[in-house]
Amino acid sequence: MTLKDRLKDMAAVIMLWLMIALDDIKEIVSTVVVTLLVVMLCNSFFFKIVSVDGTSMQPTVMDGSYGFSNIVSRKLGGIDRFDIVVINSESRGKNLIKRVIGLPGETISYKDGKLYVDGKVYSEDFLDPEYMASQTPPGKYFTKDFSVSLGENEYFCLGDNRLVSADSRVYGPFSNEEIVAKNIFVVFPFKYFGKR
Repeated sequence: MTLKDRLKDMAAVIMLWLMIALDDIKEIVSTVVVTLLVVMLCNSFFFKIVSVDGTSMQPTVMDGSYGFSNIVSRKLGGIDRFDIVVINSESRGKNLIKRVIGLPGETISYKDGKLYVDGKVYSEDFLDPEYMASQTPPGKYFTKDFSVSLGENEYFCLGDNRLVSADSRVYGPFSNEEIVAKNIFVVFPFKYFGKR
């Protein structure tokens, strides 16, 4: 076999290897593209990917948690008092995670650490008494006194960690359109795995 024949054989082997590698590369790229499209569609229509940045919902949802929030149940089931929701806040340039306290048309007030809705006292059983006591200075309340009346398309939302949360007390009520998903299912860290 001549040198020319050997070079031809080597070139044929290299070409064959490149064709096989190119097919693998095409398959990998197409898989990545399809996966990204599916994730983007799901994130727009079925669930919202949630990354928690901050302590405003502690100890219910911890800083650094990752999970999903349900867009479908938000659209089909509406919004109820005490739902945890994802709010698309353009003023903050990011999504906020808060809890719905007041519904459209209601008057919400806190007096001496108690929630009043249209003058009726509501229990906030989702708040952790031990955590509240550990965070609240002696002689103070976990939620300061205030009162607000909501319009027909307004929701009053607070963080569960009232002492540090920037919420409706700062930004005002949120509109129905700003609330994009509800409920949080934490997937990481695993010690917090589950629905909130």
